[in-house]
Amino acid sequence: MDEMKQGFCALALALAACSGGQSADENATEPVALVKLAKAEPAQLQSTIRLYGTAEAGAAGSAILSAPEEAIVARIAAPVGSAVSRGQLVVGLAASPTARLDVAKAASDARAAQQAYARAQRLRADGLMSNADVETARAAAQSAAATRASLAARTGALDLRAPFAGHVQAISASLGSLVPGGTAVATITGAGDLRARFGLDPMLVQRVRPGTSIRIVPSAGGTEFTAPVLSVDPVVDPQTRLASLFARIPAATAIGAGAPLTAQLPLPSGGSAPVIPYAALLDDAGQPYVFVVSGGKAHRRDVATGANDGQRVEIQRGLKPGEAVVVEGGTALEDGMKVRTR
Repeated sequence: MDEMKQGFCALALALAACSGGQSADENATEPVALVKLAKAEPAQLQSTIRLYGTAEAGAAGSAILSAPEEAIVARIAAPVGSAVSRGQLVVGLAASPTARLDVAKAASDARAAQQAYARAQRLRADGLMSNADVETARAAAQSAAATRASLAARTGALDLRAPFAGHVQAISASLGSLVPGGTAVATITGAGDLRARFGLDPMLVQRVRPGTSIRIVPSAGGTEFTAPVLSVDPVVDPQTRLASLFARIPAATAIGAGAPLTAQLPLPSGGSAPVIPYAALLDDAGQPYVFVVSGGKAHRRDVATGANDGQRVEIQRGLKPGEAVVVEGGTALEDGMKVRTR
């Protein structure tokens, strides 16, 4: 009887050992993730990019008012930001002491030259002076008179007036200051000839076409409006590291030069790069990546993204058309993990 019990125990231990071996094998089986796939295929996307910029004068929309002669700023009739009409006084100037002295000296020289010419004529009548000497005196009198007239005209027309209707954009002198002749005193921006300048990523320059309509919003408040793109300057600004996009501002808008603006630029994709559902895109500390499935396994692939429309995203680098990417179940995957599709 004892021998039979010992036999049964040995058989039970053998069965337990066999059962334990099967559990170890099952536990050693590689995990398989359940995922959903989508193919990367070329497609045209329409994305929208936000731009920031300012309003500025157009090619013929600004004028610089300069002092014709050394003068003193006697009056600022239209401060910066003022709306002015054509011919309206902007800055009143008064002749400086030096300018007044020059006018007085020119007048004195003109009188002396005229008297010398009259004396030469009398001496010629008495036979004491040649015709050539008389002609020289006459020329000197005419030159002195012209100088006096020129200085008098310049000092008598010192007021600076707007050459056209617009706004005062800048005044570079303060009341009572002395400004040399030829110095810019004020800048006028014409009404109805404004353009908007926006900063643009240099990588996008080739994808923007003149004539494209953009939606512009005055940052300080105001009515939105649509304007066509005039041109794109690919030269990069050394401070902002951006290229420049220009758009025309309609004359009906109440926007002045220097006003801050924002814009929405529609930007189509190139159409040749593969496009995937946005759900397939994952992120690792700022590095976008996807899982590409081949041979029943998922492989991580770092990518560079392009345009997106909120549902799909363009992949500019890291993915080929026709490859299958994981769109569901990707967050639980590891590189090289086996997968099966739903």
